Amino acid sequence: MSGPVVVGVDGSPSSLDAVSVAAREARLRGCGLKVVHAFLWPAMHVPLGSSPLGPAEGGMRDMVGQLVAQAVEHARSAAPEVEVGNAVVTGEALTVLEAESHTAPLVVVGSRGLGGFGALLLGSTAVHLAAHGRCPVLVVRGRVDDTRPILLGADGSPAGEGAVEFAFREAVLRGTGVVALHAWTPWSVAVTPPQDPSMPNALDPVVLAAGEERLLAETLAGRRERYPDVAVEQSAVRGGAREALIEASGSAGLIVVGARGRGGFTGLLLGSVSQALLHHAHCPVVVVRASDTRR
Repeated sequence: MSGPVVVGVDGSPSSLDAVSVAAREARLRGCGLKVVHAFLWPAMHVPLGSSPLGPAEGGMRDMVGQLVAQAVEHARSAAPEVEVGNAVVTGEALTVLEAESHTAPLVVVGSRGLGGFGALLLGSTAVHLAAHGRCPVLVVRGRVDDTRPILLGADGSPAGEGAVEFAFREAVLRGTGVVALHAWTPWSVAVTPPQDPSMPNALDPVVLAAGEERLLAETLAGRRERYPDVAVEQSAVRGGAREALIEASGSAGLIVVGARGRGGFTGLLLGSVSQALLHHAHCPVVVVRASDTRR
């Protein structure tokens, strides 16, 4: 897509962290950056000007202008060569940023905003966008280090194809490698009936492990030829995907997953593994929906 990378801001420290990451992502892609603030108060008919008893610049409209200007300057400091625009859009952040995702190559948000309850690890805007965004959504959390490899959560499902492609393209942009991790359990493996009907469907751990390693290799095969300069490390491990990916994220610069993988309930827009990573990963997380084509 030719549109700018979009970052949502609300004046929180988390959103300023997102601005820095978004500016660098725009620089890598050679595109612009759009700083967006969702301004809900006009829709609620709240007075936006200053109070007669307060300073002239004390109104809500001026406060919003100041926080957006701060975010723009923050972006320019992080990536001076990137063209930075901004927009203040009336509406809820969830609705505004979802609309922006229709034309953006990437939407970036912080893991926590100003609203919500302090005990929550992740803001509702980040969860909503990961489930409903029309382009890849990057949630900034944990340690930010662009020099570390991209961690790809691969499960071999058609829904995860977009995440695989995004991970390799991002690795090319950053000049890093890809660590492809596939976690499986006997309960997550589709068992192939034996050729001899008289033989039992035995869940031989060795056979299952070989099959899952083969599945991972097949998932990565086309990308190895398409991106020959990307160093790839692949690992198929027996265990829960959530635990394995969260642990591996401690040494990654970015983790990339699909919104939905194999298993679970098809009616859900965001899988349990993706949600767990958004809450607990040690580095930024990108969620790529299966229907997205702008990777």
